[in-house]
Amino acid sequence: MLSLHGYGPSIIEGTMLTIEVSLVSLLLAMSLGMLGALAKLSGSLPLRFIAQVYTTIIRGIPDLVLMLLIFFGGQVFINQMGPVFGYDQYIDINPFIAGISTIGFIFGAYMTETFRGAILAVNKGQIEAGSAYGMSKSMIFRRITLPQMMRHALPGFGNNWLVLVKTTALVSIIGLDDMVRKAGLAAGATRKPFTFYLVVAINYLLITTVSIYILKYLERRYSVGVREE
Repeated sequence: MLSLHGYGPSIIEGTMLTIEVSLVSLLLAMSLGMLGALAKLSGSLPLRFIAQVYTTIIRGIPDLVLMLLIFFGGQVFINQMGPVFGYDQYIDINPFIAGISTIGFIFGAYMTETFRGAILAVNKGQIEAGSAYGMSKSMIFRRITLPQMMRHALPGFGNNWLVLVKTTALVSIIGLDDMVRKAGLAAGATRKPFTFYLVVAINYLLITTVSIYILKYLERRYSVGVREE
């Protein structure tokens, strides 16, 4: 058994924060991804251009650089704009808000491509049939496109989720007390970095393993009644 020298509760607390950051970031990424996918598939040239610029920039800049840019650069920008908006107090960006905003913003770009591909994979004939029955565009999306695109999106969605979970380790560099930062503090105090980082690695492995089983269940659930070609 690994001896955590009394730091077990601290590591558990950090693990729970890591899971919270992952889930909230996922919700943000899904929202941005759906908006981005619809923008890319829309008939509006400005929307398509904005979505294309968004995905191109995010996929071209390292996650660590974006994290530092948003946390430190964003903080400087907000405080420099203070006089413009009539306030002179120094504002600190909350590390939790900065962390989930950055991760959600990053993976929103990847979800955009995942959802766009899934929407394009939906049978156009069914959409045309819904339109012929007098269904509105929003109703067609809710009842025909969305349920079927989920089945096509799940493999890519699952991969994005697993990478997102591991990306949460970056929030430790901006001072958020996730399990990586907790482990770092414990390792510094006890001089046993291998022990604590091994625990972190095991925790990430457990989270991703459980996620894989849930994703497999969802894939089976959304494949019910689908004939394999």
